Amino acid sequence: MRIIIPFLAGLLLVSCKTEVKVNTDKDQTISIKEIETNINTTLDNWHKAATEANFDNYFNLMTDDGVFIGTDATENWQNDAFKSFSKPYFDKGKAWSFTTVDRNIYVYDNHKIAWFDELLDTQMKLCRGSGILKLENNQWKVAHYVLSITIPNENVTEVVKLKTSFDSVYIKKLKLK
Repeated sequence: MRIIIPFLAGLLLVSCKTEVKVNTDKDQTISIKEIETNINTTLDNWHKAATEANFDNYFNLMTDDGVFIGTDATENWQNDAFKSFSKPYFDKGKAWSFTTVDRNIYVYDNHKIAWFDELLDTQMKLCRGSGILKLENNQWKVAHYVLSITIPNENVTEVVKLKTSFDSVYIKKLKLK
């Protein structure tokens, strides 16, 4: 019994370990909390770059094969197309402004992929963003982002009426593909 209790205590301490090994140039040990902090910084800087209309900073925080899905059903932008679409807005010095009011981050077991959801204060009022980040060359980058406008449940019927005409035409178009 004297051996079992210290063994179980040691096992408990090891199982509660919050440090993980992340492959970096220095092969350093980093905590999940620090990973989440780094991801928060990346996302905050990404949104800040859009607010400041800093095209290079914004797109440098996305993977080369990144995807941005906007609020309109037609907006499924692969990175190059999204750059082309966005460039005129950034060039005018006014892209978009998203301020995070709540964010949840989930880190995959390999600590090189993470996903998140966030509520945003925007020019469209409250929106939800969600996406996937990848660790590339020791930097977190947005690989996939989905933006949606939040709609209170009690207003869904009104919104459906507003979008029925467009959606009906667009659904027919998609079915013809």
